[in-house]
Amino acid sequence: MLYRAELLLKRLSYGCIILALLSLFAVLVPAGCDMSDGPRVEPPGSNGEEPEVPPELDGGERQEPVLTVYIAEKGAIEQMPMEQYIEGVVAGEMEPDWPIEALAAQAIIARTFTLQKIAEDGGVPERDAHASTDIEEFQAYSAEDVTGRVKEAVQLTRGEVICHNNDFIRAWFSAYAGPRTALADEGLGFEEGNPPYIQVVQSPGRDIIPPEEGDWSANFSLEEVRSAVTETTGEDPGEVHSVEIKETGPSGRVTLFTVNGREISAPGLRLALDSTKMRSTYIKELGIEDGKLNMSGTGFGHGVGMCQWGARAMAERGMSPEEIVDYFYRDIDIISLWD
Repeated sequence: MLYRAELLLKRLSYGCIILALLSLFAVLVPAGCDMSDGPRVEPPGSNGEEPEVPPELDGGERQEPVLTVYIAEKGAIEQMPMEQYIEGVVAGEMEPDWPIEALAAQAIIARTFTLQKIAEDGGVPERDAHASTDIEEFQAYSAEDVTGRVKEAVQLTRGEVICHNNDFIRAWFSAYAGPRTALADEGLGFEEGNPPYIQVVQSPGRDIIPPEEGDWSANFSLEEVRSAVTETTGEDPGEVHSVEIKETGPSGRVTLFTVNGREISAPGLRLALDSTKMRSTYIKELGIEDGKLNMSGTGFGHGVGMCQWGARAMAERGMSPEEIVDYFYRDIDIISLWD
C-alpha cells in the first residue's frame, strides 16, 4: 500500500535541472520545479489559504481540537478529540471494510463538514454541543463499528480539510451519484446558488456498483403523491391524475416535476415521498398505472459532491485520498490544520 507521503510529496530531483554544456541546445528547467501531478497537502500559510479553526476549538497552533459531542443514545454530552470523533463518523458513513483510501477520503470530508458547521452555525447550539451523533442533527456516527482499518484511514489524513478561498467548503457527498454528480441547486434544491467548488463529473462508481444497488424502482399511491405535494408546496393539488417531468439539470437529474400541472421541486418531492424508496432524482421511467405512480431510476442520494461508490472505485485503482477528493470538487485546497 502506498501511503500519503509516498503518493503526494515527490522529492525534487537533480534531474529537474538539465545543463547541456556540450550540446548545441541548452535546456534549463528552473530550480525548484515541482513534478507532482496530484494534489498537495499544505500547512496553512504555505499557499495563501488559511482557514481558521473556530475560536472555541482553538487549543493552540497546530493542536488537535477537542469537541463536545452530544451522544444521542445516552442523552449526554461527552468531550473527545476531533480525530476520535471522525473515526466514529467514518464508520457510520461508509462501510468499514472498504479500501483504506476511500475511508480516508471520507475522513477528509467528515473533518471539513464538522469544522464548516461549527464555524457557520456553532455546531449544534440547541444541544449546547459542537456535534451530535444524531444523523438528523449532524452526521452519522457509529463508535461500535470503528475498526483498526477505520483508525488507520483517519490517521492517514490526520488534520486534513478542504477549503476554497480561505473557507471550509460545504462537504456534501452521497452514496452513489449514478452516471455523474450534480450541482447543488439541482440535486439538493440549494437556494443560495451553486458554490464554485461543486461541479458535475462522471462517477467512476458506475463501473463497480452492483446493478441491484445502483438502480432502483418504486411505486407510490396517488394519495401518497397528493400528500407529498401538499407537504412540500403547502397547497393541495387535488386528486392526482398526472405527474410529469418539467425540467432537468446539467447532470440529467429532474429538477422540477409537475403534478396536475403544478410545479414541484424534485428534491423536495423525493424527501416527502421517502428518499429511501425514491432513491434519487435521476429518473429513467415515470408513469401512472393502476392508481399508482411508478418510477425507476439510478443513484442513491442527492448526488452532490463526493460519490462514495466513486471513491471506492478510485481507491481500488490506487488513487490517494487527496486525489479522490480533488476529483469531485473544483478549485479546492487540501490543508493540514494540525499534526
